[in-house]
Amino acid sequence: MRIVPSFAVREYGKVVAATGCQAWPRQTAHISVLTAPDVRERGLARVTASATVTHALTAGLLPEWRARPPASRRVAAALGFEELGAQLSMSLRHLRTCWSEGLV
Repeated sequence: MRIVPSFAVREYGKVVAATGCQAWPRQTAHISVLTAPDVRERGLARVTASATVTHALTAGLLPEWRARPPASRRVAAALGFEELGAQLSMSLRHLRTCWSEGLV
């Protein structure tokens, strides 16, 4: 798995927003975005994500963003991503606990 550069915004020497991606199979770039809670709603996620998407496209990768929270979905949409499906995630550790307790 190839890792491409990360992009960040610093404020007073502290990283307050960061974005990066990993090259996944079939030339896909999985995008990850983090923004500190106290600086959200200022467009920082969009700035860093835009740089990551541009870099991925330049590297010949297809950017993919699994945006779940509404704020993440808004940023993805602002950058031109379209919703094509849904993903279900579950903790197998929790499921094993339920089975062992006879809850499932």
